[in-house]
Amino acid sequence: MNALLDAAIAAVPGGQVRPGQQQMAAAIDRARETGSHLLVQAGTGTGKSIGYLVPSLLSDRPVVVSTATLALQAQLVDTDLPRLADATEGVLGRRPSFAVLKGRHHYLCAAKLASPEAEDEQDTLDGGSWLGQASKMEKHVTRLHDWANDTETGDRDELDPGVPDVVWRGVSVSARECPGAMKCAQGDICFAEKARGQAREADIVVTNHSLLSIDLLNGRKVLPEHDLLIVDEAHELADRATGAAQAEVTVAGIERVMRRAGSFVSREVKEKFADAGAAFDAALMNLPPGRLTQIPAAMREALTLLEGACREGASEITVGKDEESVTKQQAKTGVTDLRDVVQRFLLESEHDVIWGDGEGRRRQLTVAPLSVAGILGQELFAERTVVATSATLTLGGKFDSAARSLGLDEGDYDTLDVGSPFEYRKQGILYVASHLPKPGMSGLSEAAADELVRLVTALGGRTLGLFSSRKAAERAAEVLRERTDLPILLQGEESLAPLVRRFRAEPETCLLGVMSLWQGVDVPGDSCQLVVVDRLPFPRPDEPLTAARSAAADNSGGSGFAQVSVPYAAIRLAQGVGRLIRSVDDKGVVAVLDPRLETARSYGRYLRESLPPLWYTTDKEKVAGALSRLKAAS
Repeated sequence: MNALLDAAIAAVPGGQVRPGQQQMAAAIDRARETGSHLLVQAGTGTGKSIGYLVPSLLSDRPVVVSTATLALQAQLVDTDLPRLADATEGVLGRRPSFAVLKGRHHYLCAAKLASPEAEDEQDTLDGGSWLGQASKMEKHVTRLHDWANDTETGDRDELDPGVPDVVWRGVSVSARECPGAMKCAQGDICFAEKARGQAREADIVVTNHSLLSIDLLNGRKVLPEHDLLIVDEAHELADRATGAAQAEVTVAGIERVMRRAGSFVSREVKEKFADAGAAFDAALMNLPPGRLTQIPAAMREALTLLEGACREGASEITVGKDEESVTKQQAKTGVTDLRDVVQRFLLESEHDVIWGDGEGRRRQLTVAPLSVAGILGQELFAERTVVATSATLTLGGKFDSAARSLGLDEGDYDTLDVGSPFEYRKQGILYVASHLPKPGMSGLSEAAADELVRLVTALGGRTLGLFSSRKAAERAAEVLRERTDLPILLQGEESLAPLVRRFRAEPETCLLGVMSLWQGVDVPGDSCQLVVVDRLPFPRPDEPLTAARSAAADNSGGSGFAQVSVPYAAIRLAQGVGRLIRSVDDKGVVAVLDPRLETARSYGRYLRESLPPLWYTTDKEKVAGALSRLKAAS
């Protein structure tokens, strides 16, 4: 393996031997041979993708790599794996192969292209997103069909520029809507089946946490057989699995199912659907927002009517191998999926959380699992070796929380923290403004706004502002525009990608935003030398899943705040703080405007121990001096 690693490192521009990367590769190789599950924390700059890809090449069967973000998936497929294949071909004596596998809905459906439907236009009108923009949509449709004639893969991500979701829905199907290649008239030219075939033959298959979660929830029938699974950005997996297991019922969704099924069911069934939909609409309008510990009688009655209509409708739709097979399968799938979700609501399982939210036509009834640790523990680790890795896998210096979220019992796994090549204490400062008042719920306080202006002015911009709410971010932008001459970029005033490009390219710029900026933004160098966090990112106490999980912890004799809210905040704070030091040459300050990071005895130290080990201070004068020196050096 050492020869493979040396070849891979030599192929990276500016590549150099990194002890953490070597440790990681050796540990994964041992896990592969022994079958032991492994949790690896690899800090920013470790080069963890090479650290897990190199030992993966030694496996006799395909290796699956799952990522949370499209950015990392694209980096692996477009850059890391092609370069690795070139570098290691001579050492291996063959060229290693790789493939990317996404959900079926990411690929063009040849059957829908052959017989397009007009139904999706009505779906969009329900949401009101493009009323009066028919001509614009027609241009998207025309461009999409032109691309469909040329594409080799049918992969949506290769269409540049992209098209709105409503247009894409007209040429794609979900896995459950697909009748299968054997029952489809276009099955022999199916893009999704082609991708799955390539994945079965590849040495390394790259996928995402959403598809991995769907695979787990459906008996491991989606991904190709493999002995080694690498879960990168593993701190995100439990949330993605929760999202995959979550389901909603809306009035618009019921109407969509009725439209699709209308041509294939009797008049009596259509009338039952209409009656059930009207009853559900009325019950939903009277439903109180927030978590439901018990479904109200009117809603239960409406769901019972809906379940009956779905049951009868499903029995009347038969799917054969004909030109209508895809349309019929979509209709049948819509009815059966709706029936399954309704039955889940009616069951009111203690393992599920149910709540209502939204306004007007966007109101919905939602159900999600209280915990996914059980299904992960049962399905994720069975009959294969799993390596879970992330830059933020330990909390308070321990792997316990991450292991519990993945369903691992103590003693069932090995751990390794390879650290980071960065000298955090020399490169950065963690400053907590302990003199400020505790943040309220009304956005950015005047004292915090004054502190923000003082810090940003001392540096002369070059600031990434991470805020807990849109209201706070907007207030910060307003204050900085009033009291400085610096260019201020605010998330939401423009799409994120061009904002980040401007922030990276234009000196003295400040970029302010909310949770999507807390991870995935990579701006090394002088453009980002100050990261400001307005408050500790605890979850909202009235968020239904958080409230239910906290209550479950309290009821079992533990502490919901300590077991749910504090780990949640620790992961997100670590991700936010990690935006500062992205290379060995970076220098700067992370300023937290929430005094609780210093003053809270019960969790302040725990949160600090979950962060990169920056030099720590509460002295505002020392920080002002450091920022002024950075400004002069820049």
